[in-house]
Amino acid sequence: MLSRLKNIGPGAFVAAAFIGPGTVTACILAGANFGYTLLWALVFATVATIILQEMSARLGVITQKGLGEVLREAFAHTIWKWPLFALMISALYLGNSAYEAGNISGAALGIEAITGNDVTIYRIAVCAIFLVAAFCLWIGNYKQLEKMLLGLILLMAISFITTFFMVKPDLPALIEGLTIPRTPPGSLMTVIVLIGTTVVPYNLFLHASAVKAHWSGAKDLGQARTDTAISIGLGGLIMISITATAAASIFGSGLQISSAGDMATQFEPLFGPFAKYMLGIGFFAAGISSSITAPLATAYALSEILGFESTVTSRKFRFISLSVLTIGAALALTGIKPISIIIFAQFANGLLLPIIAIFLLLAMNRRSLLGKYANGVIANTLGGIVILITAGLGIRQILTVIGVF
Repeated sequence: MLSRLKNIGPGAFVAAAFIGPGTVTACILAGANFGYTLLWALVFATVATIILQEMSARLGVITQKGLGEVLREAFAHTIWKWPLFALMISALYLGNSAYEAGNISGAALGIEAITGNDVTIYRIAVCAIFLVAAFCLWIGNYKQLEKMLLGLILLMAISFITTFFMVKPDLPALIEGLTIPRTPPGSLMTVIVLIGTTVVPYNLFLHASAVKAHWSGAKDLGQARTDTAISIGLGGLIMISITATAAASIFGSGLQISSAGDMATQFEPLFGPFAKYMLGIGFFAAGISSSITAPLATAYALSEILGFESTVTSRKFRFISLSVLTIGAALALTGIKPISIIIFAQFANGLLLPIIAIFLLLAMNRRSLLGKYANGVIANTLGGIVILITAGLGIRQILTVIGVF
């Protein structure tokens, strides 16, 4: 077991990707507005993510191909090839560029939460984060990226879990929120957001590509599964800690919270400066880790779909990843909140996730591709349940965006 723990790596890419500033803010608002009541949604989201990402990891380990490559081969001779690819490319590229703006802004706000509100500091922080992320993407050393992202995940865990213990949560209410699904009036959209920010389509591309760079075949499948369960489980624990911290410290206090930055500044009179620093550091780590993984995921997906070389040092791969980073940084520097662009990203992801999940499930049932490692009844049932729920959430999200609800 110890040897498996030493091989933790690709799962950290996934955890780093879904614990971004948007997820942190969603968790804070869930705890601040609804207390411990919605913790069950994070349990479901974590389990659903593990189910889908295990399939993605198994695909990558056994076939030594990324999900984009498998889809390109499967649809190469059908009339659906280019419409499908156009949908995925536009949704992934434009959507991740929008989220990248939020990631970079969130990392900068983590610094600003500690140093105080200052436009100049914010802009300097955005530029510094852009340069750090660009350097990491340009170097393209997979092992170094893996270790750095794992380090950021651990930093987030230490920061948020330490803050969680500092606020002394109500354990009976915590356990009840984790185990009993409830949706208080006005909470349904928050539930959708909590699940939607955790189970995201581009992570399915990212994970399959990451594991094939880390492991070489069926003999490593056990390690890949351990990595998936531990890394994503730790990510779920971080989200639960953030939500419970907000529930313990803000829910029912009358404090008005609209972002993680507000929470960080309002922690100081409640718990002293230490808690504020811990939250600010955690928020910074969440932003910078996602600032690296979103461009990586986009580059993996687009390179595989279009048949480019999908290695982190190839010219086209670097162009895609750095262009996503650059667009995100430019949006962050404008000072305009990228809400309208993020709405498009939500629309695209709401439409794309069930589609990609269905294609993943179909691929996992191809015995010509996976042999004895193809899905069985249990995996198909669990995957089908996740797809039905995420499809329902996606439809609801799309209808909300276009104003039906």
